[in-house]
Amino acid sequence: METIQNYIKTNEKRFIDELIELLKIPSVSADSKYAKDVVRAAEYVKAELVKAGADKVEICTTPGHPIVYGEKIIDPKLPTIIVYGHYDVQPADPMNLWDSPPFEPVIKNGKIYARGACDDKGQVYMHIKAFELMMKTNTLPCNVRFMIEGEEEVGSSHLGPWVKANKDRLKGDVILISDTSIIANDIPSIESGLRGLCYLEVEVTGPNRDLHSGVYGGAVPNPIQVLCKMIDSLKDENNHITIPGFYDEVQELTKEQREELNKTPFDLNEYKKDLDIDDVMGEKGYTTLERTGIRPTLELNGIWGGYIGEGAKTVLPGKAFAKISMRLVPNQGSDKITKLFEDHFKKIAPKGVKVIVKPHHGGEPVVTPTDSIAFKAASKAMETTFGKKPIPTRGGGSIPIVALFEKELGLKSVLMGFGLDSDLIHSPNENHGLFNFFKGIETIPHFYKNFTEMSK
Repeated sequence: METIQNYIKTNEKRFIDELIELLKIPSVSADSKYAKDVVRAAEYVKAELVKAGADKVEICTTPGHPIVYGEKIIDPKLPTIIVYGHYDVQPADPMNLWDSPPFEPVIKNGKIYARGACDDKGQVYMHIKAFELMMKTNTLPCNVRFMIEGEEEVGSSHLGPWVKANKDRLKGDVILISDTSIIANDIPSIESGLRGLCYLEVEVTGPNRDLHSGVYGGAVPNPIQVLCKMIDSLKDENNHITIPGFYDEVQELTKEQREELNKTPFDLNEYKKDLDIDDVMGEKGYTTLERTGIRPTLELNGIWGGYIGEGAKTVLPGKAFAKISMRLVPNQGSDKITKLFEDHFKKIAPKGVKVIVKPHHGGEPVVTPTDSIAFKAASKAMETTFGKKPIPTRGGGSIPIVALFEKELGLKSVLMGFGLDSDLIHSPNENHGLFNFFKGIETIPHFYKNFTEMSK
């Protein structure tokens, strides 16, 4: 412990400066105009792994964005931890809501503000620095492989084929991921489950061109209004999703399991205050913790059409569009839910419009065991550094490749993240606490040590 803390304290400023350089790179995987920046971020990660002491570090090309691979095999007989993370980030829009430019990191009030500060560059960099610490202090107790990708924010579509083609080099004992959060800085937690994901775009077409709203208004279908009615019909008055068959395979928790979940520390008033809302909303009969952890959702992520520029333009649009995401729970399958949505959405379209549903990406829900050696090693590590035993929680987000790793590599994952729900990931003013950044660097070596000892 003393060696770890001393190394962190000695190198604290350098660690922050290096992270800032990574955060300056606008590695937005969803926008092709940033393709060269995504590659720059991969090159930066590669260089830092080399400096930290990794071997066989390379940038592996894919039909999309590259994957950075590196390893340190000190003894084939020892356990091997595979560290997964991603260096790509979400688009920073809307830019005008940022207090400072998203790719010009600033530190204030003990936090670093930038796109990717928490999700996931800051948490990936914790692992690189923890690895450096173990290498420089000669305390690395086992083998490690790094797999840092550039497409997580767009569904990791090329990671699956790469994993299948590289099973030999990905032999290991556990996947270690820090792309999740803890309840609070004084209440550590480890996520034991993640929801799956379906992401789609829909297009509704009415007339063959934009029309004068006076000449044609009231006589032809307005795609925006039609789309709004269709989307509104996807939930009933109890916020229950109305797509036929949507809930057929949902894994229902027992009364006892739900009671245990709701023991997680949660202040509803603070939750509403943080979001500046008067009340919460969701599926009737479930608490906020249940709605965000064990229940499936359907959310409208964006909608557009017609004229949205400055001033007025009296137009009846020819097309309207929306982006929609659905979070899934065990045992829902993303392909099946996508098909159910597509069939239903086309069926409810009124005559006079044409509908196209474009699936983007998806991923499967997962539940990780809390009685495994890896989970116990992570729990003990966090208890050592936080002074409290972490609470198992269910995460509302999705990391699609967790299920893929289990299917292709036969490996379970440990979701030992250090972010906070208040870090504003995917939103303007994303940030990450320096406390959390350094606590991650401090905790990760303990996981390596615990996992190695418990695996004997």
